[in-house]
Amino acid sequence: MSDDLEDLDALIRRNDPDRWLSSRFIGERERRADVIAIYAFDHELARAPKVASNPLLGEMRLTWWREVLDEVFEGRPVRRHPTAQALAVAVRRRGLPRDLLEAMIDARYRELDASPMDPPEALAWARDTAGRAAELAAMILAPGSDAGPARAAGTAWAMSRRAATAPVFAGLAAKTLEGARQAVRGLDAQAFAAAAHAALIGRRRSPVGDRLRLILAVARGRI
Repeated sequence: MSDDLEDLDALIRRNDPDRWLSSRFIGERERRADVIAIYAFDHELARAPKVASNPLLGEMRLTWWREVLDEVFEGRPVRRHPTAQALAVAVRRRGLPRDLLEAMIDARYRELDASPMDPPEALAWARDTAGRAAELAAMILAPGSDAGPARAAGTAWAMSRRAATAPVFAGLAAKTLEGARQAVRGLDAQAFAAAAHAALIGRRRSPVGDRLRLILAVARGRI
């Protein structure tokens, strides 16, 4: 790996340990790096509403990332930011569609609104954040296969995290997880690492236990 790719990998390991751990089951280095680029993009978008002191600054940060997509998809030089550079490589190498990346940006605008989400909004937010990230990861890992089951797993993972801070969504999160468990049975085995982190939902957590849980999930193709 280059220094930038190693730095991104370390960034995801620190800030997104569930998805970083699931990415260890991607054997091919280039594919793993491209999946990490998607997770790093999601991480940067998630930071925008959190680090901005007001909604306008949050919008400016999200607009910055939309401009990155303009550079990537128009074939222009991409600004010197490790995640932007890695994302450009992944998009061009895998032919990833812009609309899914745009959806990930659009979903974060909802977090700039201080009003609470209702259940349909929360589900749409989960689908268009971690759900889309998982969908893109599956497209990288198993081109041409159905990425919908991975999207379902990513959506369930995001909903579980939302329910952890907003218990009102606990029932919806449980229902979403059950649907994801059914959906991943149709997921291409090559793409399973894109969904494996959902196997950690609701489990007692420990470093050793998490690894064992993911090993079993990958071996069985179940979350």
